[in-house]
Amino acid sequence: MAIDPHLLELLVCPKCKGDIRPTPQQDGLICDACRLIYEIRDDIPIMLIEEAKPLG
Repeated sequence: MAIDPHLLELLVCPKCKGDIRPTPQQDGLICDACRLIYEIRDDIPIMLIEEAKPLG
């Protein structure tokens, strides 16, 4: 299930406060500035810096 577009407009990267975008598979949120992916579990974005995974 895709993340609600209204929620996506409100969310920012917790590390740099920059824009985020969904992954192509809709299973995470990407911050291009920090090169991090925040996972989405059970339709809930996990926006904790220590839980983020490096992009790539």
